[in-house]
Amino acid sequence: MDKARGTHPARDMARDPSCQSDTGGPSRSHYVACMAAILSQMDKDHYSTYIQAFPSRPELMDFLMETFILFKDLIGKTVYPGDWMVMNMVQNREFLRAINHFATTLTEMFLSSSDFELQLWNNYFHLAVAFLTQESLQLENFSPAKRHSILAKYGDMRATIGASIRDMWYSLGQRKIEFIPGMVGPILEMTLVPELELRKSTIPIFFDMMLCEHRLTGSFSRFEDEILRRLDSEVEGGRGDEQYMQLFKSILLSCCQSHSELAKPGEDFVRLVSELLERLLDYRAVMNDENKTYSMSCTVNLLNFYKEIDRQAMYIRYLYKLKDLHISYENYTEGAYTLLLHARLLTWSEESNAAPVPGPHSLQLHTQRQLKEALYNQIIEYFDQGKMWEEAIHICKELAEQYESHMFDYEMLSDILQREAKFYEKILKVLRPSPDYFAVGYYGQGFPTFLRNKVFIYRGKEYERREDFEMQLLSPFPNAEKLKSTSPPGQDITDSPGQYIQCFTVQPAEEAKVRLKGRSIPEQITNFYKANHVQRFSYSRPFKRGPNDPDNEFANMWIERTTFRTAYPLPGILRWFVVTSTETIIISPLENAIETMMKTNEKIMSEINRHQNDPSLPINPLSMLLNGIVDPAVMGGFAKYEKEPYMQEHPEDAGNIEKLKDLIAWQIPLLAEGIRIHGQKVTEDLRPFHERMEQCFEQLRAKVESQYGVREMSPHSTEAPPTPKPAPRPSESEDHRNERRENRVSSIFGPRRQDPRQSISELPEPKDEKRRLSCNMSESSLSADGKQPPASRAAASAQPSTAGSSLSPTGFGGRVKSASKLPPLPRKFSAAVYETFLEQSDAAAGRKGSTSPTVDGSKSLKSPPVPPPKSKRLSQL
Repeated sequence: MDKARGTHPARDMARDPSCQSDTGGPSRSHYVACMAAILSQMDKDHYSTYIQAFPSRPELMDFLMETFILFKDLIGKTVYPGDWMVMNMVQNREFLRAINHFATTLTEMFLSSSDFELQLWNNYFHLAVAFLTQESLQLENFSPAKRHSILAKYGDMRATIGASIRDMWYSLGQRKIEFIPGMVGPILEMTLVPELELRKSTIPIFFDMMLCEHRLTGSFSRFEDEILRRLDSEVEGGRGDEQYMQLFKSILLSCCQSHSELAKPGEDFVRLVSELLERLLDYRAVMNDENKTYSMSCTVNLLNFYKEIDRQAMYIRYLYKLKDLHISYENYTEGAYTLLLHARLLTWSEESNAAPVPGPHSLQLHTQRQLKEALYNQIIEYFDQGKMWEEAIHICKELAEQYESHMFDYEMLSDILQREAKFYEKILKVLRPSPDYFAVGYYGQGFPTFLRNKVFIYRGKEYERREDFEMQLLSPFPNAEKLKSTSPPGQDITDSPGQYIQCFTVQPAEEAKVRLKGRSIPEQITNFYKANHVQRFSYSRPFKRGPNDPDNEFANMWIERTTFRTAYPLPGILRWFVVTSTETIIISPLENAIETMMKTNEKIMSEINRHQNDPSLPINPLSMLLNGIVDPAVMGGFAKYEKEPYMQEHPEDAGNIEKLKDLIAWQIPLLAEGIRIHGQKVTEDLRPFHERMEQCFEQLRAKVESQYGVREMSPHSTEAPPTPKPAPRPSESEDHRNERRENRVSSIFGPRRQDPRQSISELPEPKDEKRRLSCNMSESSLSADGKQPPASRAAASAQPSTAGSSLSPTGFGGRVKSASKLPPLPRKFSAAVYETFLEQSDAAAGRKGSTSPTVDGSKSLKSPPVPPPKSKRLSQL
């Protein structure tokens, strides 16, 4: 027996240096072939006799330890080429026989309390799992003929070794806790092998692990943490499928329900793993696509999942994956917002970093302060590249506060303040086009679960055409059909096995911040807030109702307006977000006319202020705008609403008709100012065109003023008025006369210099007010309810204007003249009177509370739609 023991091929190979190296060459394969031949000649009695021949347990344990290591090494570093099927299968067959014989030795000699050897058992489990998961035994990767040949001659050895692993695990008894969580990963790897019977027999091991840890500690948190961590890497590496997710869910739920103490926590755990598996499978399905759009969506789904279950290391891991994807596609704004999520987890302290950070410089950033400062500088750079200078300024301010008040690093303070100043300059001087937004619907069962029957709002890139955007959308789905209608599809589309994509342009529908309202602010500033930090978007679909009137097609033109609300504001950590809610209202022709007039007036005011700020601007856009309005054919349709038949049919619209009259009347002084500027800048070649436009305007003015009344906008000086002197309280009759005089004053051409008696809308902001950077994962910054506080509204009505005047309480129905006697200076256009008129009209319309009919002719309980955001009515400096 000693002779036999001394010449055992496994032991000799384990001790031969040439067989332990990767470059053993032909000698290695010869050794393996000889060993397989010898093992094939051994039966059960040979193995039993050989094991009993060892004089002591330590020597037997050393032999088993060396044999397990050798077998695992030979399995992991295949000796024969992959297409040598016979040699590989013969080797695996003999290794399997040997492993099973040695497993019997383990249970007989190394399982009792006094003889238990943890490392020996651990080596056995790792060897058995490595044998089961080796590439040469994965029959599903072979052709049907080859698979049939292997099964006929050798059988499926995975099922045999899987049953052995299961039996060995259950034989451990109270020793199982010593293998948790160490064996969770290997067992998981075994259950992920795509063999149905193997999965059914081994998945219950997980429940046994949960039960073992729960009985000892009252929970199975260590098992849960390990399986979540290992699932991420295993599924990303290509293992797991939909069948595994369903088997895992059904088997473990059944096991948990049979034990009362694990019913509820077990159900929560199964739901958690199922949600993770669903997200991981979606991520794996698209991570290798050329178009990384959907990889980004799946990455966000995963990082949100890890954030919800408080797995910070995994959360940060996917944050940096998302950041790398954005930067590779030059999505610098989204990359900055992604890094900002990590920066917000850190504090300005000397505490060490809790989670590892990817990147070449991570080892040099030991404290949270160092890491946060480095992240902030990178975020500022990304915001600068994405032209989001307002957001970069917020970060600069926070860094400046640290340098000035906490670190006392004045050199860095000087540097960050200079960068901040450059950003302010870029806001006013660098061209920054507003992005377009697109609504995209993915309908049909052919789409992945994270897209199926959902609508998303996409933020387009600079100057991106919708046609180019649609081509990019359709490229990952060549079989998808583009829907031509913008209406929501029916059930026949959503339930069909095909793929249907719907795409159309939407408009931001957010209200500007309260502090931007009623103030003369450059349009370079206000335009940013109109198109960014937006969470609500609208789409208007016109349709006709009732008999067609060839003389007035506008009278039966209704609008179906759908408002979409996204999960997070745009821009954010993605260029798109899913729509969480929609609301549809019907707008009558009259309400549509009011909105059209308001938008037209806003365009006129914007063009006037643009030309006043920059005299070098080309005159063509102003020419086209003014000529399109003063043409008599444009204004002809609005007076039709005054006719008796319409008033009799729609008595509830009397208030809106009055508002429309006022809007038309207020357009005249706006047009007058625009034509005045046009006359100053027009060239001699275009002088006849200007004179023709003036003639049309005079005809239009006469018609409108005769029907709707007169509105005037007059200049007044920017010089500071003399300091007011105390005066005795006037009599009641004098008060009445003064009030009537002040009601005739207009402040349309507002002063640039501040009057001591400021209106409430022009009061400066408190210096200590801090801007908050928009939080794209949890809240929508820069969103407002669009309503002035009651106290401010009352103050606005009570406070005199900059010229010491107040506005007429009659709704501006008559002529409004200036009371200023000072000589006029160059005028700046102000919307103070027009803004106040709109606020009063809105309040009056709100009190009437008229209802709007729906598409089917029924009456809707909703009030008329709110006019466009007041920020769009601001004058633009």
